[in-house]
Amino acid sequence: MKTTASYIRLFLLFVVAICLMEWVYDKGDDWAMFTEPMFWLIIGVLMLFAIAFEISATALNSVLYRSLSEEKKLIYDTKLRTSEKNRFKWVTENYNKLLGQKSVESEHEIELDHNYDGIKELDNNLPPWWVYSFYATILFAIIYMLRFEVFNEYNQIDEYENAVAEAKIEVEEWKKTAKDLIDANTVELLTDKEDLSAGKAIYTANCVACHKDNGGGGIGPNLTDDHWVLGGGIKNVFHTISEGGRSGKGMIAWKSDLKPSEMAQVASYVISLHGTNPADGKEPEGEIWVDENASE
Repeated sequence: MKTTASYIRLFLLFVVAICLMEWVYDKGDDWAMFTEPMFWLIIGVLMLFAIAFEISATALNSVLYRSLSEEKKLIYDTKLRTSEKNRFKWVTENYNKLLGQKSVESEHEIELDHNYDGIKELDNNLPPWWVYSFYATILFAIIYMLRFEVFNEYNQIDEYENAVAEAKIEVEEWKKTAKDLIDANTVELLTDKEDLSAGKAIYTANCVACHKDNGGGGIGPNLTDDHWVLGGGIKNVFHTISEGGRSGKGMIAWKSDLKPSEMAQVASYVISLHGTNPADGKEPEGEIWVDENASE
């Protein structure tokens, strides 16, 4: 019993420490203290202190007990057994009440006048916990019927539609932060310096062999003029990078080598080259592309 009490004290100490550390390290996030190394250090020190205290207390009690006379040991043991017996007396009594059991000595009070070859039948009632649970289900059914069938608060269809609407909102919010969950229909032009710098690095590593480092074109077309073979604009350029150029003579598809976010970065960088017109630029190819949404 003493060991159990010690474990309970250790657990309560751990819970209190967690609450204190959460209050100290609270940064607006749920349980922010778990990310703090200092939290685990303090918890470890507290746990070691508590364990050392319990060990010391147990050892001291053992020494004191051995120093007692036999008569005092007997008195101590008797008090200890009595204390442990009464510790959970209230729980035991109420547990038996919930079971609704009769002791063997009291079974004669519920015996029926039935005797079959010495086998007697008892009139045991259902356990109170079962009866009260049954009454609770009846009460729940009445409240449920009034709420949903009489007052028509809402039905399963309404609940489903609300859940779907909330899920759509959550998905849209998630898409805003999911950089690789984009395609040619949802991609947007990136203008941030970091994105353009990353796009330039990808372009330098993969595209300069055909388009030159200045975008003026070599084997591939000039990327700086107004002419486009497969259409300009971020969506068309992203699609061309992803799916490749013209069959048999265009560039390869890069969707297996680059992430969608990377293709968006390099496509945005290519768009940023428009109008630079390098001196050694290749002759225009394709048709002049005009953004129909530019005036909107």
